[in-house]
Amino acid sequence: MNSVTTPPSVGHTVRGACPHDCPDTCALLTTVENGVAVRVQGNPEHPATAGVLCTKVARYPERTYHPDRVLQPLKRSGPKGSGQFTPVSWDEALDTIAARLGAIAARNPEAVLPYSYAGTMGLVQGEAMAARFFHRMGASLLDRTICSAAGGEALLYTIGAKVGMRVEFFAESRLILIWGSNSITSNLHFWRHAQEAKRRGARLVCIDPRRTETAEKCHEHLQLLPGTDAALALALMHELITHDWLDRDYIERHTLGFEALAARALQWPPERAAEVCGLPVAQIRALAQAWGTTQPAAIRLNYGMQRVRGGGNAVRAIACLPALTGAWRHRAGGLLLSSSGAFPIDRAALQRPDLLGTRRPRTINMSTIGDDLLRVASSGFGPKIEALVVYNSNPVAVAPESAKVVQGFAREDLFTVVLEHFRTDTADHADFILPATTQLEHWDIHTSYGHTDVLLNRPAIAPLGEARPNTEIFRALATRMGYTEACFADDDLTLCRTALGARVDFERLLAQGFAPLELPEAPFAEGNFPTPSGRCEFWSERLAAQGLDGLPDHLPNHEASGSDPRHPLAMISPPARHFLNSSFVNVESLRASEGEPLLEIHATDAAARGIADGDEVRVYNDRGSHRCIARISPRARAGVVNGLGIWWRKFGRDGTNVNELTSQRLTDLGRGPTFYDCLVEVERFAPGAQRSAAEGCA
Repeated sequence: MNSVTTPPSVGHTVRGACPHDCPDTCALLTTVENGVAVRVQGNPEHPATAGVLCTKVARYPERTYHPDRVLQPLKRSGPKGSGQFTPVSWDEALDTIAARLGAIAARNPEAVLPYSYAGTMGLVQGEAMAARFFHRMGASLLDRTICSAAGGEALLYTIGAKVGMRVEFFAESRLILIWGSNSITSNLHFWRHAQEAKRRGARLVCIDPRRTETAEKCHEHLQLLPGTDAALALALMHELITHDWLDRDYIERHTLGFEALAARALQWPPERAAEVCGLPVAQIRALAQAWGTTQPAAIRLNYGMQRVRGGGNAVRAIACLPALTGAWRHRAGGLLLSSSGAFPIDRAALQRPDLLGTRRPRTINMSTIGDDLLRVASSGFGPKIEALVVYNSNPVAVAPESAKVVQGFAREDLFTVVLEHFRTDTADHADFILPATTQLEHWDIHTSYGHTDVLLNRPAIAPLGEARPNTEIFRALATRMGYTEACFADDDLTLCRTALGARVDFERLLAQGFAPLELPEAPFAEGNFPTPSGRCEFWSERLAAQGLDGLPDHLPNHEASGSDPRHPLAMISPPARHFLNSSFVNVESLRASEGEPLLEIHATDAAARGIADGDEVRVYNDRGSHRCIARISPRARAGVVNGLGIWWRKFGRDGTNVNELTSQRLTDLGRGPTFYDCLVEVERFAPGAQRSAAEGCA
């Protein structure tokens, strides 16, 4: 066992951090008795956490000690996808993997592809030693786009970085727009501040195609059609301009391109936007007046609304709103989508791209892995993908158009290694499964995209069974591959110190487990945006130089509502309350709370199809079909169905999940996926009468 994973002595309460893909990045306290983690709770000393955890992470011991945990290396002994494996020693697994990867890399290292995302958000167990290993090899690079790429690019071209107002100051806002976020389930600690603002008299408005738990608790809900957020934002601008609800001094001194933006916005009267968005005109007008006449006013934006063709433009349009009214003047005004750009991470020191030397490998987009695994070698694509190393991700469940993803992973000539805690859908297709440690068993360092504190995670217990940290696995592979650079000897604590260098007091992290960044309370009160101009850029010269529109605009969905009579229903697939993406799906208590895969459908749409509440239905389009249970629910608006959660395919009624239906088309900015840009039809499922997707769509 690596010395840095040695846990503290028995009886201690150990400080840590939640590793999951959530803006809250909670500080944890793990209680250990006789070497066993018996309780995980929120750290009450950490202001952002305030002692509160979501239901999922509060059950972390159940996940760590799950009877199905993979605790020794496994080698495939049956067909790909069968889940048939035989235990082997670490030496046999690592020797075989290194030999196979070495042989492929000797021919062309770009035939090897790493595939990872946010199974842990940790900087060390995520992309540290792993990135060094693949850079040294010269493997293909991975474009990690599957969650936030469109919104992140949009912020870059508008306000300069993934930055915004500090989350704690929402408690002082007088108007809060919760846009594309079910905060109660996916941003619980922000919701605490929103509730405080509400108690102080603030108005809360939710903008979301689904009537979420959050929408029910707000004063008003704008239930717009998926992919129409930019049209709404432009109509709000129209009203701000025509009624002169503008901070003209702020616009003149701290923005760029107002006249051009105004000309575009004036093309979007509320009547036009109401037709596109499926909203009442009066509701748009009232929201514009509220935004234009209330200070301080703030927007909590989340990533759901940017998973459509025009997602980047939509975020750009929304990000213009605070500058138009001077909301940034106040510490309780402005916008927050992500705070991740505020952290001074030394990625070059951590990931060592210099190990590539002069090589410039191709980049594969993780959102198109279904197509890319099926491509043959060509001058345009490069070599066929011969080996795939998956860590911190479950692409067979989470990647779009999963029928193609499964087909690619089922290739007998694809050598696949998966580092995992459990036999996920992806692990079932592996040639080797390597047992990885959980957050309670290793060191890591965490930033956040919802607050501005750095957190340190200490190992609370010894690794179970033969599990090893990701870092230790890649160190061992590097040794077997003959990589002798000194950086492969760095231990995990060294990597933790490297991640932020001297810019964060590491001794403070060791002492209390977290350290806040020193940041201004109202970062853009006097402009100083991290853009090339130092202004909020309504017009982006950088986008124009790429041949793109320099102004934000409404771009209709690839699959716009009403555009295909064969598939008349729009489908979005928001997270299930008790899961986090595909994590926690196999935790029995959480799966029992969630029930089974559900499709929320409006009563009108259900009646037109003869569907009763609780019926088994088939949801289908040209890409495939998925069976689940229909729930007639006011949470769905007419014309839109909600497929809840990324269930593991093996827990689905027919071995599929909602990603059987999603496409590999990409967003306007950031090359992100378009999960919520998806048209389907729904029918009652009659056993014995099921048609193929192609027959059903003929």
